[in-house]
Amino acid sequence: MTGMGVEAGAQAARSRALAVLRIRSRALAVALLPAAVAVILLAGGSTGHLVGRGWDLARWIMGVVAVLVLLAAGVIALVVARSRPAVSPTVAIAEESAPDLYRMVRDLADRLDVPAPSAIALTPDCDSWLEDRTHPAHGPLPQEDRDEITGVRGLTPARSRRTAASPVLVIGSPFLWWMRVGELRAVLAPVVAGTGPSAHPDIAAARRFVRGLDAAVAVASAPRGPVFRSVLAGVGWVARLLLRSCRGHAAEMERGVAAAAAERAQAVDYGLRIVAQEQVGLAYAGWDRLLTRVALPAWRMGRWPSRLDAGVVAALTELSRRDRLAEGFASRLGERPACDLLEEPGTIDEATSLLAARLFHGGPAEAGPDWAPVDWQEYPEEVVDRTWRTDAARLHRVLDTLGVRRSPDPVAPHHDAPTLARVVDHLTDPAADASGRYAESAAVDGTADGTAASLGPVDLDRPTEPLTEPPVPHRPSLEPYKAMAADDDEELGESCSPHSAALAAGLTAELAREEAATPATGSAPPGQGPDSALWDDGSLPLFPLQPPRSGRELLADHVTAMVCCAAMDTAGATPGLDWLDGPTLLVNGTRAADLAPRVLSLVEDGDPGPLRAWLIDLGIRPEKPVRLV
Repeated sequence: MTGMGVEAGAQAARSRALAVLRIRSRALAVALLPAAVAVILLAGGSTGHLVGRGWDLARWIMGVVAVLVLLAAGVIALVVARSRPAVSPTVAIAEESAPDLYRMVRDLADRLDVPAPSAIALTPDCDSWLEDRTHPAHGPLPQEDRDEITGVRGLTPARSRRTAASPVLVIGSPFLWWMRVGELRAVLAPVVAGTGPSAHPDIAAARRFVRGLDAAVAVASAPRGPVFRSVLAGVGWVARLLLRSCRGHAAEMERGVAAAAAERAQAVDYGLRIVAQEQVGLAYAGWDRLLTRVALPAWRMGRWPSRLDAGVVAALTELSRRDRLAEGFASRLGERPACDLLEEPGTIDEATSLLAARLFHGGPAEAGPDWAPVDWQEYPEEVVDRTWRTDAARLHRVLDTLGVRRSPDPVAPHHDAPTLARVVDHLTDPAADASGRYAESAAVDGTADGTAASLGPVDLDRPTEPLTEPPVPHRPSLEPYKAMAADDDEELGESCSPHSAALAAGLTAELAREEAATPATGSAPPGQGPDSALWDDGSLPLFPLQPPRSGRELLADHVTAMVCCAAMDTAGATPGLDWLDGPTLLVNGTRAADLAPRVLSLVEDGDPGPLRAWLIDLGIRPEKPVRLV
């Protein structure tokens, strides 16, 4: 039954591959048709059958058309043949650095009765696939022990590359660290089984044709000079037309290959594969959470965590501790992890971590003074503390730009120092805070209307101010605020105060200026970096983790950073790292998890009541100065 299933999927893939090749043949026939007509006309004239002025004119016209069409077809064929197909960014794993991993993959290929992959590479993603890298632009193939077969057959290196080379096996690096050896073998079985259908000549030729067309479209879309742009525009139009014609057949061909590989892999570790698939989903969730919550703040600070794959294990272990559904996953940690198949897992983890930072954030290709690695032990101090203090400093710079005084009382001590009270008072909506202020005053003074019980002697010659309210900071006119906040009203909401909207707009502009002043990242020198010569890094990051933060999110993050700085400097709080939620504030060793809604109440509604109550409960002094970067 299994053999019939494999044969059915393979036959479906071959039939679709032949359909793709027929489209290629038809395109070639269309290119040769004018030349064939010109040859017939010339032959008819030489034999005396097609004579006359009209036939002579037709021979001239068709001869010119044939030459032009052949030239155009030659240019298109040259571009398709010489264009470098896209290759996934990976970290190449040499056999010397992972002999056990290569041995496991070859044993798996022998059990599946398919050719073994030619090489193994890692990608910072939760996926695995086979990738064809037989194009001459991808460099020389790794030497194999069976190269003498090619010499016996008398094939040239280019010919042997296209007929005998197996694809490269690309493995997601989180799988190696989270999965056990048996689980990894079960997950890779359907992938390795795909080398069998891939070795069929028709399927390989169809894939090369489709990949060449795709590369030609990319070449035609690249910016060029006016002459080359006009020539490549026609090449791109023809390549897109052929791609549209064979798109459906190519998709069905790949489905047939996948079906054939899945059917063949059922004979190997089928029961274990069901359990391993659960670990695939869990690893994907932990990897996504680790990148967005933990790695991204470090990348924004110019630091890149050098042990991301090891962090996945810590994150998923923490998840298994919190989530009752994942209780059984932690017990697997006693088995042999798949990363033991590597000779130097730490070095490979560092390489994949740097590649992840380059792909998902657009960082430099190699470490430097402004792009340094950071260990997990140093993360709270080197990333969390620096991030909060940098954001707090930026927040106060914007407040200075808006003309907000640092202290309402010029004679108060530390009146020029940055304080949390300055931020809270500026964002407070007087209408939302009026009831809270009068209630607090009434509770302190012991009167129902909030007036003082005993005012003492007063100088009647000097104008007095109401003593029932504390002094408030200087507020500039609302007109400039409304003008600056015009573009941020939608993201902050119609009920948001002009002060919050203006501050959000100022933070957005300040952050944009800082990013514009950052020098562009350069590529690694030739021969260095993770397969840097195989993919184009001109549009990094290739896979942005998150869209740009809105003004409301920026304002909330900066206010939260200011609150955390005040907590660290006045209440003895410490920065911490939560594997699932990223930077966190530790108060007396306990995570402060209820800060976000209180900050949003201040930012969105202008109500400081919940945040002030939280500060009082934890003993945080908002009027005290904080240390900035």
